[in-house]
Amino acid sequence: MKTLNTFLSMSIVITTATLAATVNFDDAKPGEVPPGWTATQTGKGMAKWTVEKDGTAPSKPNILKQSGEATYPVCLKNDSSVKDGFVEVKFKSITGKEDQAGGVIWRCKDADNYYVARANALEDNVTIYHTINGKRTEKKRAKMKVATNQWHTLRVDFQGNHLKVTFNGQPALQWEDETFSEAGKVGVWTKADSVTLFDDFTYGGK
Repeated sequence: MKTLNTFLSMSIVITTATLAATVNFDDAKPGEVPPGWTATQTGKGMAKWTVEKDGTAPSKPNILKQSGEATYPVCLKNDSSVKDGFVEVKFKSITGKEDQAGGVIWRCKDADNYYVARANALEDNVTIYHTINGKRTEKKRAKMKVATNQWHTLRVDFQGNHLKVTFNGQPALQWEDETFSEAGKVGVWTKADSVTLFDDFTYGGK
């Protein structure tokens, strides 16, 4: 019986692991949008999403960079569809006079409708929002140190109406909301003139 239980436990771990995927952009061509992603934005302006080489990348040599300016630059993983699960990314804020933000999106219907959690190096906080028809509404925020020019890890776990945000491995905030309850795309996000780097984008279902 002990052997059987051990086997079942191992099977569960293996099955769960197969549901996760990581994108490190290392096979993508620098200067272009990574294949399988939609580079877009919420609102006005012109976002610019490109793969670039970066010697500081957590997984070298490439990262995904947002260097344009728009209301909310958004980059979505095309073949993703997650209802309950997680999304995680490593990001580094480089510059920005109005904002220095990096965020993750989940349960996304389109570029105007999604959940987003973001960390901001100008404000030193982590915040969760929903965006409906292009209008972003803050749900909850937490004061946390977000250093510029330093890699950070932002993660959201979502199950039903429960949303949990983790920053650099530390609990940041939790929220319950039922605005978007169906499966949707996952992706990354910035705001305004934020120049932000992303790497090791990981997501999975439960």
